[in-house]
Amino acid sequence: MVYPAVSGTGTPAPYMTLAEAAGSIQHQKIPASSGVTPQNLSSVTTHAFDGARPQSGKYPLVVLSPAYEDPRMVLTSLATDLASHGYVVALVGHTYEDSGETLANGQTPPCAICDDPALDFDSVTASRALDVSFVIDQLTHGNTAWRLAHLIDKHEIGMAGHSLGGAAAAATMITDPRVRAGVNMDGAFHPAPRPRQINRPFLMLGAAANHPPGGHDTTWEQTWAALGGYKKWLTVAGADHFSFSDLDLLLEEAGFPTPPLSPERGVVITREYVTAFFDQTLKGIHSPLLDGPSPNNPEVLFQY
Repeated sequence: MVYPAVSGTGTPAPYMTLAEAAGSIQHQKIPASSGVTPQNLSSVTTHAFDGARPQSGKYPLVVLSPAYEDPRMVLTSLATDLASHGYVVALVGHTYEDSGETLANGQTPPCAICDDPALDFDSVTASRALDVSFVIDQLTHGNTAWRLAHLIDKHEIGMAGHSLGGAAAAATMITDPRVRAGVNMDGAFHPAPRPRQINRPFLMLGAAANHPPGGHDTTWEQTWAALGGYKKWLTVAGADHFSFSDLDLLLEEAGFPTPPLSPERGVVITREYVTAFFDQTLKGIHSPLLDGPSPNNPEVLFQY
């Protein structure tokens, strides 16, 4: 799923297919009594448009990777916002790792590794790094994979991920020097990078309860010490693990409990800080938002 920068409108893009919606409901164990059905979930539309006219020019590419077991569409709000700020965004669905991605042939393969108690997450992030490098290859070598590939500035590539997708961002930067900037949103690192492995910009953005300095996830301290380039460690008060994706917003709409930080604020904060980071590191546009605490975003804490 690729979102280009656009100058016109087309047909509103659906959030997910009927089969993807059914898989997501089953995976999240949403009871029938909630009233959430595959039909009404698949009827949700996005702020993206199929067939929109692209804005001419060259734009940085940002690759997004979702959490383990989550489909790619739960990062749609971030993807569409980045596209609106002049990025080409490739939202990767890691087949057989999530509740289901409908492929071009119409099939929706189920998760083959979910609920495996012996799963080696280091191997999964390494596999995702290969996935992302393959996607970058396909998008930067001609236009056979995507007819609008000429819009991509192949020298300005970033990657962001949520949870395991954030670990995959670090793993990809270690193996693929084309990725010039990375973001981990509330994910443990699998494994934590070693010194001198990542000397390019990296943003660590997480829930204050999950990733404070000295917290239970020691991979953030290890990674912070190892990072050699421009780096930021930000935490968000009141957030939970899913505040950095669309999932809390969907659960709120369905009537489920949400964290102290409203899902809407979680989406806004994620969009603002991830976009500011890529503006600064891929476009060279200084963002005061990254200089320190902001009165407009009191929930965001600068740890270092």
